[in-house]
Amino acid sequence: MTQLEQARKGVITKETKHVAETEGVDPDLLCARIAEGTVVIPANQNHPHLLPKGIGKGLTIKVNANIGTSKDHVDINEELKKLRVAVEAGADAVMDLSTGGDLVAIRQAILKETRIPLGTVPIYQAAVDAVADKGGIIHMTPDMLFEVVEMQAREGVDFMTIHSGVTRGAVDRLKKQGRITNIVSRGGAFLTTWMLYHDLENPFYEEYDRLLEIARKYDITLSLGDGLRPGCIADATDRAQIQELLTLGELTQRAWDAGVQVMIEGPGHVPLDQVEANILLEKKLCQGAPFYVLGPLVTDIAAGYDHIACAIGGALAGKAGADFLCYVTPAEHLKLPSIEDVHEGVIATRIAAHAADIARGHKRAIEQDRKMAEARNRLDWKTQMDLVIDPVRAKAYREGSMPSLDEVCTMCGEFCAIRMVRDYFQK
Repeated sequence: MTQLEQARKGVITKETKHVAETEGVDPDLLCARIAEGTVVIPANQNHPHLLPKGIGKGLTIKVNANIGTSKDHVDINEELKKLRVAVEAGADAVMDLSTGGDLVAIRQAILKETRIPLGTVPIYQAAVDAVADKGGIIHMTPDMLFEVVEMQAREGVDFMTIHSGVTRGAVDRLKKQGRITNIVSRGGAFLTTWMLYHDLENPFYEEYDRLLEIARKYDITLSLGDGLRPGCIADATDRAQIQELLTLGELTQRAWDAGVQVMIEGPGHVPLDQVEANILLEKKLCQGAPFYVLGPLVTDIAAGYDHIACAIGGALAGKAGADFLCYVTPAEHLKLPSIEDVHEGVIATRIAAHAADIARGHKRAIEQDRKMAEARNRLDWKTQMDLVIDPVRAKAYREGSMPSLDEVCTMCGEFCAIRMVRDYFQK
């Protein structure tokens, strides 16, 4: 049985118990939220040594890191280093988005090494295989799509992005409406190309029950993807995006009825004034299913610093109720991210998630900041380094610029405000 099916029977699984202990929440309450679909625990039955993570209502906001090769840059060892860096930086999950090289070998190598949940986008492999074997994406078949889904499920992938909401009706609405950036999702573009060429419906929508059967068999958490997400802020919250979201709401209920865990993926580029509305729409239309937001990026002109644009949007989205933040690196829109880019992206998004947790009143997040404040007031540098989100960088800054007085820093030195006031109060 899946986590969802067991929760409905009141069974507190070992995964539920682990998440409850980690999060400091009541196991029975967590079990109830899994049963109602507002919390998911992506945990494939075939993923050994997994440290499960809970995503959803009442839990800390989680952070995902994307890694993976492209046709222009294939290096399994480098991707494994990115995985290690992401985990060390505090990522809660990782997705393999590889499109170059031996995709099966890359994925299996990542699966073998990772203890955090792994996600994939199966249509990437189906499209790459169709191009290699048959000369083009249009030669994919529905059977190829579902065979890849089952292959990856059998290997141990914990959650999968599936673009079931990219329907002929939604694509037709997008064409009639018009957009600046049309479709920026690779998965959405692959499916749209196939649909338009064959004049057929999306197999992931038309044969959704077939998808649910595989997901239930392995307890795959479906991450219903936003293949029509906006690629610029001018396209945000338009009719095509909302039509897809309406469909995902219906598919969420069908997944729950089949005993399958579901989360919903959210828009990429959204201006600040529309972020909260997008969260409200998803929570309402998808009946509280966990929301996995891709950013959101709140401006289109931050290339080279898109991790900052992402953190701003992610913090606001998290405060409004988003449950899972997908990081963006400084390399977004420019190139495949480096190992350092991965680190920067995870840290920036963790800051956003933590800031949102504080705003949502999460006691552990608030207490962590309180402890930091107390340590700063004591000029207790060791405790500060233990509490900071990125201790490696903090220590490097500290050790690279030591003041003449060890207890202060070189910003103020002997004129340290905290030290002066402390000494005055003591007198």
